[in-house]
Amino acid sequence: MKDKVLAFLDHLKNESEYSDNTTAAYKNDLNQFLRFLETEHPRLEHWSQVEQATIEDYVRYMREQPYASSSVARKVAAIKSFFHHLHEKSLIAEDPTGEVDSPKVKKRLPTTLAEEDVARLLTAPAAQKTPKNLRDMALLYLLYATGMRVTEVVSLQLSDLDLARNELYCPGKDGQVRTLPFDEETETVLEEYLEHGRPHLVKNEEETALFLNHRGHQLTRQGLWLIIKAYASQANLGGDVTPHTLRHSFAAHKLESGADLQRVQQLLGHANISTTQVYAQVAEEEE
Repeated sequence: MKDKVLAFLDHLKNESEYSDNTTAAYKNDLNQFLRFLETEHPRLEHWSQVEQATIEDYVRYMREQPYASSSVARKVAAIKSFFHHLHEKSLIAEDPTGEVDSPKVKKRLPTTLAEEDVARLLTAPAAQKTPKNLRDMALLYLLYATGMRVTEVVSLQLSDLDLARNELYCPGKDGQVRTLPFDEETETVLEEYLEHGRPHLVKNEEETALFLNHRGHQLTRQGLWLIIKAYASQANLGGDVTPHTLRHSFAAHKLESGADLQRVQQLLGHANISTTQVYAQVAEEEE
């Protein structure tokens, strides 16, 4: 049975391009489940013999341990992903996790914007065609189109952008690079910034940062926060809108439109799928 776990981990790392940290988290959770089966259900020899009752037995076992609900939810999510993979690869006839409930995690839901409010925010800089406004519009569009973190966006270099493929290469928190797609509208806004905005901001031809401030240097995290605050106010969206609000909105809207949870996890660069599941709760509340 262990060979199937190893094959799944290899799939996550090499085919789904999950980070080392994410793969390690899955490895720990699945190996713990495997040890439970070996101890409590020693007669099981194949994953096809694992039933829903077996997994629910494991969930009860975890609840008896000093685990937080969020930890149990993460472990259940890892098991669900594993069995979904086995079923998808026709290695088991049925997925026994289909009706297994994950523990409810009491967690403050992230603040998101409605799609029409996002549209107002993205187009707020369009009132003028100055280099700064072109930069700001490109920033806002890219934040929402990719769900990137603040540090990731301001750290982007010109070489990270591939307009021919409508994607960019985003170095994550753990050194792994995510390939993030963006739509044609975002591509158009980026092209306009690169052609008519950035050339007027750059002061040193050797500067390679994608987004520049008025001094021609790489835009800072604080600078990006101030930009978002200003346009949120201009669009009458209140003072609670931050760069992370666009990341939250990106995730929730992706799931609302039917995107796979694992795919959204990959795009966001989350180490644990339980972190991404919070956005599913947001999507459910907005239905």
